[in-house]
Amino acid sequence: MTRATTEATIAALIEPFNKKEIAITDASTFAGDLEFDSLTVMDFVAAIEDEFDIIISMNQQAEIETYGQLVDAVVKLRG
Repeated sequence: MTRATTEATIAALIEPFNKKEIAITDASTFAGDLEFDSLTVMDFVAAIEDEFDIIISMNQQAEIETYGQLVDAVVKLRG
């Protein structure tokens, strides 16, 4: 799966969580730009894990601050 394909899938998954309809870029932050609280993050991560059949560890989650970092992490986990 290419980065572009992964990004398109994640973009579709993030839509219901993007309540303010912020334009998403690789630099968009989950806490700052999208104003995700911890519960929203957990729900969103669960959706990503289910869609891609991967596990994102708590340590990895703590390191992922931007949309671009998430896409890169998913690509890496998918191999």
